[in-house]
Amino acid sequence: MKNKILFEDITESRKSYGSLYESLAGKRILITGATGLIGFNLVQFLLKDTGDGIQKPQVTVLVRNREKAERLFEGLECLSILEGSIRDKILITEKQDYIIHGASITDSKAFVETPVDVIDTAYASTKNLLDYAVETGAESFIYLSSMEVYGAPEREDRIFENSSNNIDTMKVRGSYPESKRICESLCCSYYHQNDVSAKVIRLTQTFGTGVDESDTRVFAEFARSVRDGKDIILKTKGETKRQYLYTADAVSAILTVMLKGENGEAYNAANEGSFCSIYEMAHVFADASGGKTGVVIKEEDPVRSGFAPLLKMNLATDKLQSLGWSPRYKMAEMVERLCRSFSELS
Repeated sequence: MKNKILFEDITESRKSYGSLYESLAGKRILITGATGLIGFNLVQFLLKDTGDGIQKPQVTVLVRNREKAERLFEGLECLSILEGSIRDKILITEKQDYIIHGASITDSKAFVETPVDVIDTAYASTKNLLDYAVETGAESFIYLSSMEVYGAPEREDRIFENSSNNIDTMKVRGSYPESKRICESLCCSYYHQNDVSAKVIRLTQTFGTGVDESDTRVFAEFARSVRDGKDIILKTKGETKRQYLYTADAVSAILTVMLKGENGEAYNAANEGSFCSIYEMAHVFADASGGKTGVVIKEEDPVRSGFAPLLKMNLATDKLQSLGWSPRYKMAEMVERLCRSFSELS
């Protein structure tokens, strides 16, 4: 897959986190959710040839759609594609040193239309992979969780890993954050009962290179508007405030927790300097258009559309940064790189 921005991301990240990358040389890594945005960037970071001469790890991706995976990862060496369900017994004969579990149902409409599937898939797949980690003695297991485990904070106070939440289990959309919470608890339980080296990373909303043109999340809609010279249409007043994280920074955060994090612990991952409302974010995209794109509000029913509730998600990343990680890309640069990436795809 040819993408100049992606190549720049990988080259710059390997320079910053070269020791992490070198420590994975020759290791076997199993990744689920590899055809999603974060999984795609993980695989590219691990296997893209940048001419640095470092031995690559051996990566196996467990995917539902082999054809899609072959298209996304065309030309990558040291990659094995295994088509199947994340709920089925893992039939890989070689021991996997590291397991990165990033597969889950992420469609916001599914949270309200098929909530049982959301919970069941999350729990069953995570337990299946943790059982596999027990059987094979994996060096480290990392679960990609979400900022949504904190519910919908109403204040702008910094949120630490031990902060409480206000999730209403009687609201159907709670299926998604509650599914993440039970999977986190599984990771902790398997560590204490079965000695699995399990860790959790709670990612804020992430965007950057690799975002599919058909992606329905706000950042993709904004980038398409900039590329096409059309106004950005907000379906709410855009009052929700959160931080964001660039894809390359998410990759380095995941690998940092996987290799340096404490077992049985969770880590927030976000760029604290990007804390802003969706409305403010829309204007950052509009600014990137050079005046060709405006911002227009046309509200829809948030419950019927499956939108997350109004919140102010201000994650504290002190714990992750104590491991030696820090984000490289500021908000304006994240936006500019995503828009350039979309222009390359057109």
